[in-house]
Amino acid sequence: MRKIVLALVLGLAGTGLSAPADAEPRSDSVRVWNELALAAVRVTRATDADAARTYAMLNVAIYDAVNGLTGPARAHALIPGPGPRGADPRAAAVAAAHDVLVRLDPGRTAVYDTQLRADLAGLPPGRHRDAGVRWGGEVAQRVVTSRADDGSTPVRSQPAGSGPGVFRADWSGVQYRDVRPFAVINPAAYIPGPPPALDSLDYAAAFAEVALLGDAAIPAPDKLATFQFWSLPAGTDQPAGEWVKIALTVSHGQSLPASARLLALLTMTLADTTVTTVATKFNYRHWRPATAIREADTDGNPFTQPNPSWAPRAGSTGGTPEYPSGHSSYSGAAAAVLAGFFCADDIRFTHTTDTAPGGQARKYPGFSAAAAEAGRSRVFGGQHFEFSDQAGFAIGRGVATEVLSTRLLKRTGPTHHGDCPL
Repeated sequence: MRKIVLALVLGLAGTGLSAPADAEPRSDSVRVWNELALAAVRVTRATDADAARTYAMLNVAIYDAVNGLTGPARAHALIPGPGPRGADPRAAAVAAAHDVLVRLDPGRTAVYDTQLRADLAGLPPGRHRDAGVRWGGEVAQRVVTSRADDGSTPVRSQPAGSGPGVFRADWSGVQYRDVRPFAVINPAAYIPGPPPALDSLDYAAAFAEVALLGDAAIPAPDKLATFQFWSLPAGTDQPAGEWVKIALTVSHGQSLPASARLLALLTMTLADTTVTTVATKFNYRHWRPATAIREADTDGNPFTQPNPSWAPRAGSTGGTPEYPSGHSSYSGAAAAVLAGFFCADDIRFTHTTDTAPGGQARKYPGFSAAAAEAGRSRVFGGQHFEFSDQAGFAIGRGVATEVLSTRLLKRTGPTHHGDCPL
């Protein structure tokens, strides 16, 4: 019985339909254009914050373009419908995706033009396709215009700090603490309380753990491999991109409206999680383990011992304040959205990241299991304390809960978040 129910969830979750999912248009458009966005983030070496914003803009445009032509049965994300009657939603989806990426990544316009021509060539020509293209282009333009003044530029920095417990380097991107959210009302509502006091037992316990597990001088190939699998620095698709890839894997076979909705929910949540994460880092300016361990004689804690030669297993100390773990924020947010969308956390999947050693894939029993590993990888790398891992999860789950309960819901009838499947 459980297998039957899960099959129904995978087939119908998020569609808002009681008819078989085959009644809706199916398309690989969401997958293809998200993969192009992942490639753009790699090529441009986008920051994690900029990457999350790009994914959200792309998928909001796709969702609103499709939703405006299929009812609209659900609330819009940013641009309300309805679009022109009879317009092809598949044409609208690819046109919206194309026009967003051309505006965000003009250097690869030829790639996007080629894909758009290929996508449109696979659709019946005529006024329905043409109307869909026009509507998708309109939605994309309005999405890009609406986000032009969202606070993501110009880039601002916080200067280096000094003293016990304080992050020591300049770091850029702090403007994201004030960026206008995509979906939540107030990202600041999810800023956690401070990390444990330096002279507390809780701090000493977290200190001892990372000093051991994250020590580059202690061979631990399994922990190094886990860190590397989830490391995802500039030049990769960034942590948010890995969860986009996971969503594309587990949503295979969904209808176009359902797939568009899932990716919009996911990427809006990831983008808004960025805002809270950056604000928390900015507010507390907590030092990284490498500094904490090397200068433990300054922290006032009798249970911590300095090790001036300590080096993190990751090979670097980290470029932003330590609290919270951004990887954990993104992972907690994404796992919660995916589990909420499918009404199940125990959906098995296989995944490989951009930084997986040897490209080796890993198998996961569910979303929270993958998120937990991603969070722990930061401790294994000597990048974060465990309390920052947990603070990140709390941020992500909080943002995800608000997004799932308030955005892209049915206009009439029960919401998706009652008994499943609908």
